[in-house]
Amino acid sequence: MKNPWSIIIRPVITERSTHLSEREEAQYAFRVHINSNKCEIKKAIEQCFNVKVTNVNTQRVKGKLKRVRFKEGKRPDWKKAIVTLQKGDRIDLI
Repeated sequence: MKNPWSIIIRPVITERSTHLSEREEAQYAFRVHINSNKCEIKKAIEQCFNVKVTNVNTQRVKGKLKRVRFKEGKRPDWKKAIVTLQKGDRIDLI
């Protein structure tokens, strides 16, 4: 298995993700390695934060098109995982 910290890149902290984390069954959003699957993400979260994961949903986010002066470019695509924890478990991100 890969190193858990190589799978989890960073948490996604937005207004929506903060609202999801305050629910009874807490959900947290993480930016993860683009080639990781749901099983690897679940094991990595459980090892790093000592919590019980019940569900993992993933999304592939397209990179935005950006332009600097006369050149056009594109930000890289990335993967987002929304992790649902067991009742009573919490992750202190801040």
